[in-house]
Amino acid sequence: MKTLVIVTHPSIETSVINKRWVEELKKYPEKYTVHELSKVYPDGNIDVEKEQKLVESHGNLVLQFPIYWFSCPPLLKKWFDDVLAYGWAYGSNGGDKLKNRKVALVVSAGIKKEDYSENGRYRYTLEQILVPFETTFLYCNADYRSFFAFYGKENEPGGNEEEENEPGAIESEKSTQDYLNFVDNLY
Repeated sequence: MKTLVIVTHPSIETSVINKRWVEELKKYPEKYTVHELSKVYPDGNIDVEKEQKLVESHGNLVLQFPIYWFSCPPLLKKWFDDVLAYGWAYGSNGGDKLKNRKVALVVSAGIKKEDYSENGRYRYTLEQILVPFETTFLYCNADYRSFFAFYGKENEPGGNEEEENEPGAIESEKSTQDYLNFVDNLY
């Protein structure tokens, strides 16, 4: 079955790495369905039934987003709140739609990797910051497969906490290939 990649980026047109990743994924429509929440729901009104059916019609689930204030963009949080409903994602009466489904995160972080460490600027690793996502999927009995990250450089030209720094061409292509390898190895 194909992998569903839910991309949540409020300004993908100005992104460097997230945009590049989406372009590459779209070259393989037989393997990946790229679903861009910000384009599908510019008003933020999520069609819950449509989203649930989309998840059900795919095998693996990947959520791609830039780190925003040490979490996800607001639209993805709304997606979690609306779509992962009782009786569908968890609980009784059919609440098993994520059970054993392989789920992973792909994130871009506008902060250097060394800043995401116990001795770094923010005192927590990216793995620790992403624990709420892991916990959510474990609660839904999904098979959480961790995350793939691209780290940027905060306070340097082109970078900030909410978006990735503009990477060089070689760095961008390497991260793109590493991303595809990560997703392909979820099976």
